[in-house]
Amino acid sequence: MNPSARKPARKPVIAGNWKMYKTIAETESFFAEIRPLVAGSAHCDIVIAPPFTLLRRAVEAAEGSGISISAQNLHWESEGAWTGEVSAAMIRDAGCRSTLIGHSERRQLFGETDEGVSKKIRAALDAGLQAIVCVGESLAEREAGDTEKVLERQLSGGLAGLTGQDFSRIIMAYEPVWAIGTGRTATPEIAQQAHNFIRSRLGQAGPPEAAGRMRILYGGSVKPGNIQGLMAQPDIDGALVGGASLEAKSFAAIVNFRA
Repeated sequence: MNPSARKPARKPVIAGNWKMYKTIAETESFFAEIRPLVAGSAHCDIVIAPPFTLLRRAVEAAEGSGISISAQNLHWESEGAWTGEVSAAMIRDAGCRSTLIGHSERRQLFGETDEGVSKKIRAALDAGLQAIVCVGESLAEREAGDTEKVLERQLSGGLAGLTGQDFSRIIMAYEPVWAIGTGRTATPEIAQQAHNFIRSRLGQAGPPEAAGRMRILYGGSVKPGNIQGLMAQPDIDGALVGGASLEAKSFAAIVNFRA
């Protein structure tokens, strides 16, 4: 069976990655503004990923709103002499339900490997966190025709050894690196091709039914003006939003893409 046919059973996820932005005061202001704007948005799961310093305050500010808070990264060790790192247990203790893993900026700028991504996924799942796992190709890799090769490598390396139960606690995010922060967005059709490949590969790596249920988000200059076209695609189950998630009104417009 084609996993894409099961999309009606996959609840959309709209996630905002704040990257290295906002203070405590700005965080409080953001949540005060966005809460009424998404109060009726039961059609999707809403996630915000602030910097580590804001996690606890964001959890408190989001309480009762239906918005869940995610970390942007974690270390795979539970504790130890790892100066500057944060463990899955610490993230869970702050009140988070999930964490991003393998974001393109972590891979491109900080040298994260597929092996490291795999270890972080295991640590997150063992701590009871949901893992939002990012994959995607650079412009050079796309122009060389290596998109599927890159995705295959990232999926094989990052998801190695996971069980069907593990798959049920993972959300994938496809991030074409060339479309992040550049203003260039993959057309809905280009994004759909990549998402379909990812879902097909997930069906080989784990139980086919798990691949059909897994939610795959698109991340790459998502804005209020392009979210509806993206969400119309059969294998796109939501968005990982960068810059547009920093403003309450623009993020709420993306959350409320059905309105």
